[in-house]
Amino acid sequence: MTKQSRGMSSFVGKLREKLTSGGALRNHAFRGGTWLGFGGALEQLFRFGRSMLLTRLLAPEAFGVMAIVYSASAVVDMLAEIGVKEAIIQNPKGQDDDFVNSAWWLAFGRGIGIYLLLFAAAPWIARFYGNPELVPLMRVALLSIVFQGAQSSRSYVALKEMKFKRWALIQSGGGVCGSLIVVAMAFVVKSVWALAIGYAAENCVRCLASYVICPFRPRLKIDKDSLKELLRFSKGVFGLSFLNLIFSRADIFVLGKLYPAAQLGIYAMAVYLIQVPTSFIMGVLSQTLMPSFARIQEDSPRINRILVRVTSVLLILGMPIAIFVIFGSGSLLSLFYGPRYAGASLPLTVAALVAIVNLMNSLITMAFYATGRPHLHRRCVLIMAVLMIAAIYPAARHFGPVGGQLAALAAVVAGYLSQLVDIRRLTRLDLAGYAKSFPFVFAVSCGVMGLLWGVRHLVVTSQPFVNLLFGMFGCILALGFCGGILLRQLSTET
Repeated sequence: MTKQSRGMSSFVGKLREKLTSGGALRNHAFRGGTWLGFGGALEQLFRFGRSMLLTRLLAPEAFGVMAIVYSASAVVDMLAEIGVKEAIIQNPKGQDDDFVNSAWWLAFGRGIGIYLLLFAAAPWIARFYGNPELVPLMRVALLSIVFQGAQSSRSYVALKEMKFKRWALIQSGGGVCGSLIVVAMAFVVKSVWALAIGYAAENCVRCLASYVICPFRPRLKIDKDSLKELLRFSKGVFGLSFLNLIFSRADIFVLGKLYPAAQLGIYAMAVYLIQVPTSFIMGVLSQTLMPSFARIQEDSPRINRILVRVTSVLLILGMPIAIFVIFGSGSLLSLFYGPRYAGASLPLTVAALVAIVNLMNSLITMAFYATGRPHLHRRCVLIMAVLMIAAIYPAARHFGPVGGQLAALAAVVAGYLSQLVDIRRLTRLDLAGYAKSFPFVFAVSCGVMGLLWGVRHLVVTSQPFVNLLFGMFGCILALGFCGGILLRQLSTET
C-alpha cells in the first residue's frame, strides 16, 4: 500500500470513528448508512440517467407543466403534514401494534382527504395558469398521495429500529422502478403524460413493497391513547411543512406565472441537477441521524458533538463541490441535458450554495424532531417563508429566473441563523466550537476561486471540457486543503 493510500485510509478511519460516539450506536448508524447510501446512490443514478434521457425525448414545456403539478400537490400535502413517520421514530411506544395501527389510519385518512381536495381544485389551478391540460394530469399524477398515505406503517418502525436495509429496499426500489416506468412511457407516449403516470407508479410500487417487506394489516379499532399522542406530536408539526413549502416552491409558482412553460422547465431541470445529490445526502443523513438522535435525546453533549462533526464534514466537502459547479455549471447542463439548457447556469450555481446551507440547517432540524420538539423549527420556517414571499417576485422580475434562487439563498441563510440560536438554547451548543472550521474553509474556497478566475481570464475559452477541468482542478485543490485541516482536527481530538 502506498503512503498516500495509507494516509487516505487513516483519514477515512478517523472520520468514521469521530462522526458519532458510542460503539453500538455508531455501528448501527454506519451499517445502516451503507445500505441507505448504496440504495440511495442507485436510485439517484437512475433518476439522473432518466433526466438526461427525458430532456432529449420531451420538450422543456413538459417539465414546466409537471413542475406546476408537483408544486400544487406539495402545497396541500405539506399544509396537512402530520409527521407520522417522525412520531413513530421519536415516540418510545412507536413500535407497539396499537400505535402503528393508529398511525396508519391517520396517514391514510390524510392521503384520501388531500387527494379529494386536489381533485376538486384542479380546474381552478388550470384556469389560473391558463392550461386546461393540468386538470387530467393532476388527477392522475396525484394518486401518488393516496399511495403514500397507504404505505405500511411498519416500514417506519424499521427506521426507528435502525433496520435500514428494509427501508432502503422500499424507498430506493420504488424510485428505481419509477424511473424505469417513466422512461418506458416516454418512448411510447412522448409527452408530459409519461411524467405524470411515472410519478404515480413510483409511489404505488413503494406502497406495495412496504407490505411485502414490512407486513402490516390495519385493524378497524383505533387506540385512543395512541391517537392522542400522535395528534399531540402532529400539533407541533402542523403548519411547518406548509411554511417550508413556501420557501421551496414559491419560485416555481411565481416563475410559472411570469415566464413561459419552456423557460420554467429549463430552470426547474437546472435546479433539479443539484437537488439530485442534495436529496440523496439529506435522505441518508435524516434516516440515520434522526434515529440516532432519538436514542440519545437526553444526552445534549453527545448531540452537540455529532452536530459539530457532521456539519464540519458537510461544509468541507460542500464548498469544493460548489467551486466545481460555479466553474462548470453551463458545461454540465450542456453535457447532461443539451445546449438549450446551458442558459440556466446561474440558477444552478446559486442553487448549489442554497443546498449547502440547507443541508447544514437540516441537521439542527433533525435534532429538534428527534427530541420531540418539532415546534422549535417553526420560527425558522416562518422566517424563510416570510422572506421568500417578500423577495421572490421582485427578485424574479429584476434578475430573471435566477432571482428565484437568490431569494431562496437569502431565506435559507436567515432561517439557519435562527436555528443556531434555538439549538444553543436547547442543548447549550458552543457556537464558537461549532463554527471553528468555517473561516478557514471560506478563505480557502475564495482563494481557489480567485486563482481560477484569474487563470481563466488569461486563457479565455468557451469549450465545455476545459471549463469542467477548471472546476475539477479547483474542487480537488480546495478539498485537499480543507481535508487536511479536518484530518488535523480529528488527530488533535484523539
